[in-house]
Amino acid sequence: MTESAVPMRRRRFIWIAVGAVVLLLLALAFSPDTLTVETAAVARGPVSAAVTAEGRTRVRDRFIVAAPVTGTLERITLDPGDAVDRQAVVARITPASAALLDSRTRAEAESRVAAAAAGLRQAEAAVVQARSDRAFAARELDRARQLAAAGALAPRAVEEAEQMAAAREAAATSAEEAVRAARADVQAARASVAAPGTLSSSGAVNVRSPSGGQILRVVERGPGLVQAGTPLVEVGDAGALELVADLLTQDAERVAAGAPATITVGGAERPARVRRVEPSAVTKISALGVEEQRVDVVLEFTDEPATEAPRAPLGDNFRVDVRIVTAERADALSVPTSALFRDGDGWAVFTVRDGRAARQRVDLGIRGESSAEVVAGLTAGDLVVLYPGDEVRDGVRVRTAN
Repeated sequence: MTESAVPMRRRRFIWIAVGAVVLLLLALAFSPDTLTVETAAVARGPVSAAVTAEGRTRVRDRFIVAAPVTGTLERITLDPGDAVDRQAVVARITPASAALLDSRTRAEAESRVAAAAAGLRQAEAAVVQARSDRAFAARELDRARQLAAAGALAPRAVEEAEQMAAAREAAATSAEEAVRAARADVQAARASVAAPGTLSSSGAVNVRSPSGGQILRVVERGPGLVQAGTPLVEVGDAGALELVADLLTQDAERVAAGAPATITVGGAERPARVRRVEPSAVTKISALGVEEQRVDVVLEFTDEPATEAPRAPLGDNFRVDVRIVTAERADALSVPTSALFRDGDGWAVFTVRDGRAARQRVDLGIRGESSAEVVAGLTAGDLVVLYPGDEVRDGVRVRTAN
């Protein structure tokens, strides 16, 4: 081989290598991009759906102790949190004396007494007349029945006598009731002109707690004048708490009595269950100014804290986070909700098959916060793309990042 042929071969080899590299670069430039995606495997496991809301605690049995009489309240020395026994004295009230009457008011009151007494005498006279009429009607009825038995009187006359006797009996009863009412009027009229203090009991009235527990709130501390019915203190057992969650009616429709729930407070979780859903909703204004129909769901604790974190102390009207399970299945084929997207009126996912993304419609059952039950469309072990963006399309090449 001549010396000139060797450089020629070398140049030819170099040009072939350069052409191969150019063709490879062109192939890479015009080939579809390969997307890197996160994937997860479809697997069997528990799936649950729930509603979450803010709730508050409240004492289950709360009693408002009110003033039984009008009078001067002595200062209440009890403070919120103090323990009280049933029938323990929580307040003392000195009843107010009757007001003095001026001459004109007393004259009017005495006139009412006289009128009431006259009414009583009139009612008593009416009773005498009514009783006489009742006795006469009874005798007439007996005579009519005897004549009818002998065939000397028509049955219609007997019916008329019976009707008359019944009417006289009713009239006599009404007259007797009128006497009782007239006597009550006389007593009331006489009470209005009684001397001051004759209607008030001597000494202070002890106001007692209807139940044992703690003082939750002192409404009226005193001292001072209070009217009958004025709330003084609230009493209840702060250890017997229940929970109230305020839910939208569309969420409350999925909640049933006995449904399990989880209460989170102070970093600790406690199991609970729904005791009842209130039958009546109320209209409330949201923070955005929108009218909402909301209903209270009442829950109760079922056990000690479910986590190892120390339990935060709870009291009346404390804020808590509530999660109520509306549906659950212990063993279901589940897919992460982050893989789902809307496909028309249904749902779909992108599966990874032979290195490419494939759109797959799915039928769902229970939908939870992080996973959903797959009824049809997928099998256990299928890889699905998580958080599919606009770049993920049917048939595009993909590689998994995990």
